[in-house]
Amino acid sequence: MPDSPYVYGGIVALALISYITIPTPFQPHHGEEPSIQHVFYYGWLTAISTGFGVLPLMLTKNLAEYWVGISNAAAAGMMIAASYSLVTEGCNFDDPHDTAELDSYTRTGIGAVIGLIFIRITEKFLSSHEELSIGSLGGADAKRALLIFFVMTLHSFSEGVGIGVSFGGSHGSELGVFISASLAVHNIPEGLAMAVTLLPRGTSIPEAFLWAVLSSIPQPLMAVPAYEFVHHFIPVLPVGLGFAGGAMAWVALFELLKEAIEEAGLATTAVVSSCSLFTMHYVQELIDVGARS
Repeated sequence: MPDSPYVYGGIVALALISYITIPTPFQPHHGEEPSIQHVFYYGWLTAISTGFGVLPLMLTKNLAEYWVGISNAAAAGMMIAASYSLVTEGCNFDDPHDTAELDSYTRTGIGAVIGLIFIRITEKFLSSHEELSIGSLGGADAKRALLIFFVMTLHSFSEGVGIGVSFGGSHGSELGVFISASLAVHNIPEGLAMAVTLLPRGTSIPEAFLWAVLSSIPQPLMAVPAYEFVHHFIPVLPVGLGFAGGAMAWVALFELLKEAIEEAGLATTAVVSSCSLFTMHYVQELIDVGARS
């Protein structure tokens, strides 16, 4: 069955937005405040990258679970590196406009705890509604696909906040780029997970690509207000950084790594996630050095 014209229309719209909203310069200069366009566009790129997870299945619709596990392990390492960067930035936060009475370490810790609690409550809510009927779109298979789409979309809200708050503060021009890059890579296996669910049930490659991107649309939409919030309320920036770092750490440790171990084994997961973590930490250093030179 051929795809609906709306599917291709949606893909064209994504391409046009990707081109029209390109900021100038592409990366904020060191020491300069990132613009709203920068924050939106980097969030937009992380959303688009989710669709790239569909591409491996253009060759086969039956990707082995082992390789899905490898992708999850790599994504977990990236997320841990991103979480470390956010928490470190929050703890070391120093701004002349910061008038808070609590030190940055305490505020970052409070934010991290709130982030962990938020993710935990979200997971409990989803677990208690797994049997919820979602229309009649193809029966149980469609319900499972829509549930996964909902889970991915819900996670994207906290990831969008992470992008927005990472662009705040004195090192936002570098940290924001790094966090966006790490989340973009993290989103690829999320798109792959959606594709593995959708394609065997008759969904086409273009349609799966569109669904994958739509699941991450909250990232650019939440990044801008999150950035504006921390920009005008400097004292809460460490809380926001801690919140995003805590939420990311939970997703990496208790979702991605858990699934990776089940699909690829403990030893393989440990090696791949560690290599991914150290590689992204090295990339962060390169971005920082390049931005300062």
